[in-house]
Amino acid sequence: MHFCRFRVRSLTSKSAEVVLSILDKKGAPVAKDNGKLWLYMFFAFVTAFYLQTMWTQSAQVAQVPYSEFATLLKKDELKNLVISEKFIRGEFKAIKDGKTHFSTVRVQPELAKELQGYGVTYVQEVESTFFREVLSWFVPMLLLLGVWLYISKRTLEKGGMGGMMSVGKSRAKLYVETDVKTTFNDVAGVDESKAELQEVVDFLKNPDFYGRLGARMPKGILLVGPPGTGKTLLAKAVAGEARVPFFSISGSEFVEMFVGVGAARVRDLFEQARQKAPCIIFIDELDALGKVRMPGLGSGGHDEKEQTLNQLLSELDGFDTKSGVVLLAATNRPEILDPALLRAGRFDRQVVVDRPDKLGREAILKVHLAKILVHEDVQLKRIASLTPGFTGADLANLVNEAALVATRKKSDQVREEDFVVAIERLVAGLEKRSRILSPKERRIVAFHEMGHALIACALPDVDKVQKISIIPRGVGALGYTIQRPEEDRYIITQNELTDKMAVLMGGREAERLIFNEVSTGAADDLARITEIATALVTRYGMSPVVGNRVFEEQRATFLSGAYGTYQEKSRSEESAKHIDAEIQRYVEEARNLAQRILTHNREVLNKGAELLLQKETLLEAEIKELAAALKLPIEDPKRRATSGQTVSWI
Repeated sequence: MHFCRFRVRSLTSKSAEVVLSILDKKGAPVAKDNGKLWLYMFFAFVTAFYLQTMWTQSAQVAQVPYSEFATLLKKDELKNLVISEKFIRGEFKAIKDGKTHFSTVRVQPELAKELQGYGVTYVQEVESTFFREVLSWFVPMLLLLGVWLYISKRTLEKGGMGGMMSVGKSRAKLYVETDVKTTFNDVAGVDESKAELQEVVDFLKNPDFYGRLGARMPKGILLVGPPGTGKTLLAKAVAGEARVPFFSISGSEFVEMFVGVGAARVRDLFEQARQKAPCIIFIDELDALGKVRMPGLGSGGHDEKEQTLNQLLSELDGFDTKSGVVLLAATNRPEILDPALLRAGRFDRQVVVDRPDKLGREAILKVHLAKILVHEDVQLKRIASLTPGFTGADLANLVNEAALVATRKKSDQVREEDFVVAIERLVAGLEKRSRILSPKERRIVAFHEMGHALIACALPDVDKVQKISIIPRGVGALGYTIQRPEEDRYIITQNELTDKMAVLMGGREAERLIFNEVSTGAADDLARITEIATALVTRYGMSPVVGNRVFEEQRATFLSGAYGTYQEKSRSEESAKHIDAEIQRYVEEARNLAQRILTHNREVLNKGAELLLQKETLLEAEIKELAAALKLPIEDPKRRATSGQTVSWI
């Protein structure tokens, strides 16, 4: 086999310096490691030599048809044949057209013998199976890899982790300036909270004016309030007023099953916020992220939560208020937050977003009523007075329910009676007319509810009765009596508590008076009576026997119910006896008062119960007509002086 010779000239010193300088400019480590440079040059030389040899050899090989190969073979012009399964290679005895070697593709002997008789040129092509072989194993592997990636992605998404490459990425939703349409005009009933947050908006709009005296913007603002009071809506309104990007995320979205993911997401969130500054970060349900750290807990979920909280504390210490990043957070459980999170310099300001008062409810209703068709006779003040304790979300639901009631009636506008029906549905539950009571049960329920109503009409310190019904509602209510407060109350007197106990006891005493027996229908009434009596003695110090002492302390709860959440303190056996005796005394006084009023007005009780059995529902006007015939006792022991003696009613 003949090979073409070629020479390689040695590099002169000058050309070598040029090459080295070029390599050095491109980043080759010439000065640091000359040994590696020479190694690279050696591999480059060997590669160039191999490619040159392959090219030279291929240039000397002639591709001839099999018919020409057979002719040359007969003429004895070939030598050194190499026969493989598909190819025949060899050399020409004499150089032919500058070629010294040849290669041809074999043809089946039977076919070649048949074609030789026709004097045609024939050649066989070798079909390449490279791509077929590659696809035969590469495509199934790709399919398996794709299925595995899809299953992994779905598994991670169900676990709340997004994708494999986005585990540590923040999942906060970014709303740009044009996305946030909410303003302070959309928020009503929380004027004090809006005033607190208006400073943040002004600071973002005009930082030079607010910083001229050296003041700085609060790093963090914590919105505290019961569920549904509009904390999230306020945060969006701040972003909408300031016209800045708004990052919104829930505290539970930081914590994952893998340790370190939550901390990575906190870092990524604040990094994105710095790039978009000025902007607002809003973390909803902060208690899921910032719960107080407990000592002595092992690794695992607690460790992950603590790392996430530690990273949040670090970010709050690290970012500059001059950068224009404001952190807003909301929670309805501030008592369980870590003290390090609430200290000055992190969450500098806490804004309480409480349930709205009567004027606030009226303002909220005005906002929501603008979205529906309302009759002109609807009075917002009356609806607001019927909804004490309702939050903004409750009022929005009320307006929607009233619109649905009017729609089912095929009315063209929403009227005030539709709101009354909606309030009853939200407070007492859905009517259960399919629940059929026996005649005896209906009479018991009628006298029970009429007993509540008459006691409420007779006592001075009780909310007015708005409606009585014996139509079953909700899960277990066979009848109900709705009382309407005339104004919002923030404190309650002893007389009001004892009157409320008497009203609750009125249903059971009406059953005892008429049927000479009692039923299980007063179970909930008795539970509430016991709770009020216990509060009178152990929490409010209203017992003349026990004195001004507290035997139950309030737990660390910021947003509790009507009487809060309490736990017993240690007490002696003698104190426990006095407490039990006083609780029993208050309950018996309420029972005696209800019994005395109903006994004096048995005819009114019978008349009202029969009317209720006939109509099933009595409204306020009919109730007032019944109450006008009530006869009240002149003197009653319920009005106790501190000495325990009775005083006359006023």
